[in-house]
Amino acid sequence: MDSMRPLVNDTLAIVLAGGEGSRLKPLTEDRAKPAVPFGGKYRIIDFTLANCLHSGIHRVLVLTQYKSHSLQKHLRDGWSIFNPELGEYITPVPAQMRTGSAWYSGTANAIYQNLYLLERSGASWILILSGDHIYRMDYAAMLSFHIDRDADVTVASMDLSIDEARHFGVMSIDDAARIDAFAEKPEHPTPLPGQPDRALVSMGVYIFSRDLLAQAVHADHDRPDSHHDFGKDILPRLIKDHRVFAYRFGEPGGRVSQDRYWRDVGTIDAYYRANMDLLERIPPLNLYQEDWPIRTYQPQTPPARTVPGGSENEGIFINSILASGAVIAGGSVQHSILFPHVFVGDETYIEDTILFNHVHVGDGARLRNCIIDKHVDIPPGEEIGHDLERDRRRFTVSAGGIVVVPKGYRFK
Repeated sequence: MDSMRPLVNDTLAIVLAGGEGSRLKPLTEDRAKPAVPFGGKYRIIDFTLANCLHSGIHRVLVLTQYKSHSLQKHLRDGWSIFNPELGEYITPVPAQMRTGSAWYSGTANAIYQNLYLLERSGASWILILSGDHIYRMDYAAMLSFHIDRDADVTVASMDLSIDEARHFGVMSIDDAARIDAFAEKPEHPTPLPGQPDRALVSMGVYIFSRDLLAQAVHADHDRPDSHHDFGKDILPRLIKDHRVFAYRFGEPGGRVSQDRYWRDVGTIDAYYRANMDLLERIPPLNLYQEDWPIRTYQPQTPPARTVPGGSENEGIFINSILASGAVIAGGSVQHSILFPHVFVGDETYIEDTILFNHVHVGDGARLRNCIIDKHVDIPPGEEIGHDLERDRRRFTVSAGGIVVVPKGYRFK
């Protein structure tokens, strides 16, 4: 990392965190997608910011827009860790309409509206990140790849099945990893050579030289037919006459252990599966690397505990995550994730469920395949996830059968 210090010091990270996240509703009804809780104690954006922290990139702008109060409060409480006097910062930047009366109309437009911040930074390289993906990555290793190849643009990439690749930007590369074609969400993705069932996709992580980025988004702004999107517009144009390379996620050389886990948690089912991945015997996402912890805001809370309930049943939990302040009082929790200050009453049965902060589960309730948002009191004897037709009349039920109870819901 010491040899990388001049490079990372000359890099500005921009985290795109303004998306509405409509496919994650009702979890995004009152919060931006990057602020959605994850894994028992985190917010989704914590993973991107922790990657910046451990990669040595300490100048970060977080571009916010949609219902950003919860996100900005989290940044204030959990990420006010850098010293601006040393030129380090994590700064939220709400949409300011400096270039007109419109909100951000795409990823490239978000950069265009904040070009003055790029120019003021003096950075030579701009690292563009999404604030709504779950992964661990050493950006310094990608930056080294970018410099070594004298690249104009570098795109982080990974291979997925052909079926999965249809939902992402798909690229093809030559033997030197230079991108020669790029298509956003193609119906028929180009397979990898010798692997007809796999394709190379973009992770939405880009490194640009500052001047080229400014030129590209300026030119894009002037195109009336543009979507103002990096995948749909910027990258397909640049690969024609610039040096655009693909960096393979998980390549040797970074400091982070190579679990090669990356998830776009843009739907309820994808979000639910990513949480459940943490309960595998050996989780595919390694949260336990001591020199690469995922930082977050943690309030002062008592320890989690299990206690006997009124029926003298012992509170038990099996293969579950319990955050601080959670209490299981005579209930049974199996293969589930409990956030802080969750209370589980006597003779309850909770399975394959995610309970956000301050959820109270009454005695005898039965929950299965649920996500319960914050500040919900589940009445004694209530059943959720056992009769999906009944649940659909009350709640959101995903395509995969996950029942989502919204924040602050009041039962009749």
